[in-house]
Amino acid sequence: MAIVFPFVILVTVAVVQAAMWVYARSIALTAAREGVAAARTYQSPEGAGAARARETLGRIAGDSLTGSTVSTSGSTATDVRVTVTGHAPSLIPGVWGLSVSQSAGAPRERWTTP
Repeated sequence: MAIVFPFVILVTVAVVQAAMWVYARSIALTAAREGVAAARTYQSPEGAGAARARETLGRIAGDSLTGSTVSTSGSTATDVRVTVTGHAPSLIPGVWGLSVSQSAGAPRERWTTP
């Protein structure tokens, strides 16, 4: 039993760490999708997507996604892309969390004549 117990603890910590990483990815993807939804609307102001993504992160991330950044690089006149990056918290003290990066994209809404 004394030999098996450390392996059980190690597997438990690994499963919890993986769950925290998946949850952080979910938060980043949600923020990126919210940013795209705001930026793609007809005549949305410049920076609306990044602002909405940051607002969403502030509302739902808490300590589950640390060091998060939002960028809108790759956006064009017809398409918009929002990328959210950050780190999932680590269960081992002193070790930086796993890196997370999620992006979402969609075409911009625009008026076209037939």
